[in-house]
Parts: sequence; C-alpha cells; structure tokens
Amino acid sequence: MSDDDDKLSQTFAALANSTRRAILARLAEGEATVNELAEPFNMSLPAISKHIRVLERAGLITQGQKAQYRPCTIDVTPLEEISKWTEQYRHIWEESFDRMGTYINQLHTKEKTND
Repeated sequence: MSDDDDKLSQTFAALANSTRRAILARLAEGEATVNELAEPFNMSLPAISKHIRVLERAGLITQGQKAQYRPCTIDVTPLEEISKWTEQYRHIWEESFDRMGTYINQLHTKEKTND
C-alpha cells in the first residue's frame, strides 16, 4: 500500500463518523476553539478532543496557538485528495445517470402513446 493510499484510508476513516463531519462543517465557517466545537454536541470535552485528534491525524484540521487558547482550523488538502480519487470514477456514475435518463424518457414516451 502506498503512502497516498494510507492517507486516503485515514481521511475516509476520519470522515466515517458523523460527529467529525459536523466538526469539519463548523470549521468550514471559520476557526473555533475546542469548547466552541463541543457546544452543539451532547458529549464531554475529552470525547470531542478525541474526535479532534482523529481529524488532526488525518490532516483535516490543525490546532494553532493564540494567547491562551488553541483554535482549530480546517485543512482541505485531504479533501482535495479524495476529490481527485473520486474523479477517476465520475464517468461510471455519469453513464448510469445517462442510462437512467434515457429509460425515463422512454417511459414518458410510452405513457404519451398509451393516452
């Protein structure tokens, strides 16, 4: 397994959890402290911190140092890698959508003919 495959695996594993996806969605709006990230969740700060560590290991967020607090920010680089990886499969789902569109058009044509 290449390093790129390992990075993708870490990113997908981090994104597999809905809490971590929600944390990323919040960080897409701007930096936030751990306390701010924890606010919408019914879980302890240590539990949120564990989620943040998973996101950090996957390279999806970074924690800075500003005076007394450590704001988290999103790093989109791993998401760009997922986008590149999924792009190689785009033709497959586009062909499927094209076939479905053709089938739906055929059904509409049959309905009009039967009216």
